[in-house]
Order: sequence, then structure tokens, then C-alpha cells
Amino acid sequence: MNALRSTFFALLGTTVAAAALAAGPAPEATTATNPLGGKGASAKTADAAKGPRQITWEELVPKDWDPAKAFKDIDLSKLDDADPRANELLLKMQEVSNNAPTNPELNGQNVRLPGFIVPLEENKGEVSEFLLVPYFGACIHTPPPPANQILHVRPKTPAKFRAMDTVWVSGKLVAQRNDSMMGTSGYSMTADAVTKYTGGAK
Repeated sequence: MNALRSTFFALLGTTVAAAALAAGPAPEATTATNPLGGKGASAKTADAAKGPRQITWEELVPKDWDPAKAFKDIDLSKLDDADPRANELLLKMQEVSNNAPTNPELNGQNVRLPGFIVPLEENKGEVSEFLLVPYFGACIHTPPPPANQILHVRPKTPAKFRAMDTVWVSGKLVAQRNDSMMGTSGYSMTADAVTKYTGGAK
């Protein structure tokens, strides 16, 4: 798959990109035992437990946003990476991805979300700043997903995890754009907790 098509699939984000590009096992749709995709817990459930509301990556994307709309009439199979038009299209795709809109309904909410770690700052096996992404390999082995599918996390306490470890993060979600060498994030969080993902909604 050439760079143009890889970037296009990354732009689509969530389950489409995960299935097409994941360098390892892609998360499946959410169930009670597998919350990496699909529907999150209701606000009522979270209130009853008096804890953060469990959300999914799909909820981070505004329902009316279609990242592929501007490219639907383009046949990517006819463009080679060496074609000057391909470079122009890549830049346009990257711009759409970096400016992907966030979901205003989630801004300021106390949430819990599972994902994969992309370290930004680490020391002696502890990560003090990282990106949380929805599928294995994002930002490292494949192009970054859209900004609304990347969460910039600063744990209150450095976490002992490595690149691409799967974790839960909990804390106040803020719609705040941040550029890093690994990708542009549309959300940020000062995480109250970063814990190992155990494969269940516990």
C-alpha cells in the first residue's frame, strides 16, 4: 500500500483504519468485555457508579463529520507516490486530518477511555507524556489518525508502560489541539489514572 492510500485510510480513523492498517491485532467493536470500539457506557451508568464515564473513540468524532467527503471523486489507485499530484493530495489529506473537529459535548467531561500508548516523554521506564491512539501501530508504524482520534495525555503520576501498551486512562477530557513529532492531537487530558487494559470494562 502506497503512502497516499495509507494516509487516506488513517484519515478515516477508528474501525476502518484499524482493520486496514493495524500492524497488530485490531480492536474489535465494543462489547461488555471489549470496550475499544462501539458504544460507551451511558452517563446514567457512570453517575450511578460515581466515577468517570466510559467512552469510545467513535464518540470523539462529531456525527456529521465526513473526512473522506472531499476525496470521494478521486481514484487513489491511479496515483503513484511519484506523481506530483499525489504529493499535493497528501498535503491536503494531512491538513484535513490535523484539523479534524472535536465533539463539543465531551469537552470538560470526566471520562475513561482505552487505547494504545505512543510515548512522547519517558525516563527510566516511566512515561510522563504520551499520545493515546485507537489502534495498534498508529503514529509509529502507520500514519497518525485524525486529530479527533488522538488524545494527548500527561499522567499526574508517571506511568510504567512502553510504546503500544494497551491502557485505560481516566480524567477530565479537554478539547485542546496539540502538535507533537508523532501527530496532532485534538484532545488533551491530565490523567488521574493510567492503568493496564485487562480486556474488560472493570
